[in-house]
Amino acid sequence: MPEPLELIHQDACLVAVNKPSGMLVHRGWAQDDVVAVDLLHAQLGRRVWPLHRLDRGTSGVLLFALDADSARQVSAAFEAGEVNKRYLALVRGQPPAQLRIDYSLRRVDSSSKQRRPAQTELRHLATVTIAQDDAPGERRYSLVDAIPLTGRTHQIRRHLKHASHPIIGDVRYGKGAHNRLFRARFGLHRLALHAAELSLPHPLLGHEISLRAPLPGDLADPLAAMGFTDLR
Repeated sequence: MPEPLELIHQDACLVAVNKPSGMLVHRGWAQDDVVAVDLLHAQLGRRVWPLHRLDRGTSGVLLFALDADSARQVSAAFEAGEVNKRYLALVRGQPPAQLRIDYSLRRVDSSSKQRRPAQTELRHLATVTIAQDDAPGERRYSLVDAIPLTGRTHQIRRHLKHASHPIIGDVRYGKGAHNRLFRARFGLHRLALHAAELSLPHPLLGHEISLRAPLPGDLADPLAAMGFTDLR
C-alpha cells in the first residue's frame, strides 16, 4: 500500500497536500498505479477536485477542492491571476539578486510555432561552490525562489534553462553531467524543484490564505549536505 499523502491544510471546502516527487497528479497517458487524486480520494473517503498541476518530479503544495462550487471559484481565481505561487529550486550558476524572465513559450510537445507570453521572477537566496569530478576547479550552484507570473507547462524549468541556470536533476531541460554529479555525491535522485508556498483567496471565508509545504527529506537532506543551511 502507498504511504498516505501528507496533509498540510484541510477545511470545509479545501484540502492541500505535500505531493512527493515522482507522483503524477492524475491519470493521463502514463499508466501509473498510484496518482495523487486517487490516493487522496481513498485517504479521505470522498471525491476531490484537483485545482492545478505539478510536474511529476516536482514536490510541494498541491491543492484540491472538496465540492464542485469551491472548485469553480478557485479555478476562476487561478484564471484571474489571484493565486500566487513560490517555488524553491537548485540551479546551476549564480543568478543576480533579482531577475525577471520574460520569454514566450510554445506548447510542450506541439508542432505549432505559436508562442504564448510567459513571465517568471527569480530571487537569489544562496550559493555554494562544489568541486567537479571531471575537471579541475569549482562551479557555483544556487538556491533560488521562482515565482511564476503565468502558468505555462514546464514554465519554470524552461525559463531557467533559457536563463542559463537549469535546474539540477532535470533530465529534460538540464545537463546530464551535473545531474550525475549530484546523484553520485549528494544522493539527489530527483528534480530539485519544490512548490513551497501557494496563496489564494479562500472561496468561503473571503480572505487570503497561505499554504506552505516543508521540504521533503529527499531534497532537504542533499541540500544540507551541499552546505545550504537556511532551508524553508
